[in-house]
Amino acid sequence: MIHRRTLLATSLLPLPALAQSGDAVRSDRAAFRLTTLATGLEHPWGASLLPDGRLLVTERPGRLRVVTPSGQLSNPLSGVPEVEARAQGGMLDVALAPDFARTRELYLSHAMLVQGGALTRLTRARLSADATALEAVTPVLDATPAQPSGRNHYGSRIAFGPDGRLYLSTGDRQNDKMRSQRLDDLAGKILRLERDGRAAAGNPFAGRGDARPEIFSYGHRNPQGLAFNPWTGGLWQAEFGARGGDEINIVRPGLNYGWPVVSHGVDYNGSPIGTGQKTAEGIEAPLHFWTPSVSPSGIGFYTGGAFPGWSRSLFVAALNPPGLVRLETEGDRVVAEERLLFDRRIRMRQVVVAADGALLVLTDEARGRILRLSPA
Repeated sequence: MIHRRTLLATSLLPLPALAQSGDAVRSDRAAFRLTTLATGLEHPWGASLLPDGRLLVTERPGRLRVVTPSGQLSNPLSGVPEVEARAQGGMLDVALAPDFARTRELYLSHAMLVQGGALTRLTRARLSADATALEAVTPVLDATPAQPSGRNHYGSRIAFGPDGRLYLSTGDRQNDKMRSQRLDDLAGKILRLERDGRAAAGNPFAGRGDARPEIFSYGHRNPQGLAFNPWTGGLWQAEFGARGGDEINIVRPGLNYGWPVVSHGVDYNGSPIGTGQKTAEGIEAPLHFWTPSVSPSGIGFYTGGAFPGWSRSLFVAALNPPGLVRLETEGDRVVAEERLLFDRRIRMRQVVVAADGALLVLTDEARGRILRLSPA
């Protein structure tokens, strides 16, 4: 796979404090105003847009709230499942079923403490008619085996594909990197599932006695970004490297994405990762990578009409250094990169396109916010 990387200089005007924001920020393809839509969230992590324009938002300590288009927060919903809210764990992603308008069905991914340790769990539920509670809450998949110690690297993004199947990312859980390479282990993978949690028909390792049938791809470290390209149908994924080697990948069935055998980065102590090589035979190279890191979390393709210049852009929420990355795409290629709001030093966790075409960004803060980028 050809790796093409174009770094563009950040085009930002100096901004005052966010509380005084509202002046125009000029990027390469658009001008926008940065405002705060909502406050009072504790480490918001995932969000899904409801059909009526409201936003369903998770908070990592274990809460789920509804946010109106004007920024009003609901009380925490009742019926939310228990979570293991330690270190990087807690309530993580939320995604609506494709037929949500009829069924009210949604899915949550979260850290869970079970016998033997902690793991990533996928839970199915139904949103009550008045959107104040979850009903029929049912665990449908545990990314086994559980890990006795360590509460990091859960991965945990959910995306529904054009095929109607559910795709779930899981992290390597950090303590034993080679879990990502083991096909009898659900850590460090992209899983492709039916809505009841069973392995989806046609998965690449189905029928093999040495592999879990839920696995779609493997060799991932801590993938917190997952989104389908609406123009090509390709599944795009973002994952953390260690020191350098953050990646954007296009996920294809049965492929090995390399962790921890090869990487464009090094480990936190400066030692080589795996073979110390960047590429190897039989391992899929990243579509795009960052060295040094930007710590990519949630990703989203811009599909709104408010910013024509951002059409076909992939937005990446970055945690460290904190900001927002815009990747210009042509088909399933990255052709340019632009960095936005890195001078604000705000850890960004997820991006969502609002019903009116504004871009909404969840901030990873104890006093978390939803930021709104609207046309200037």
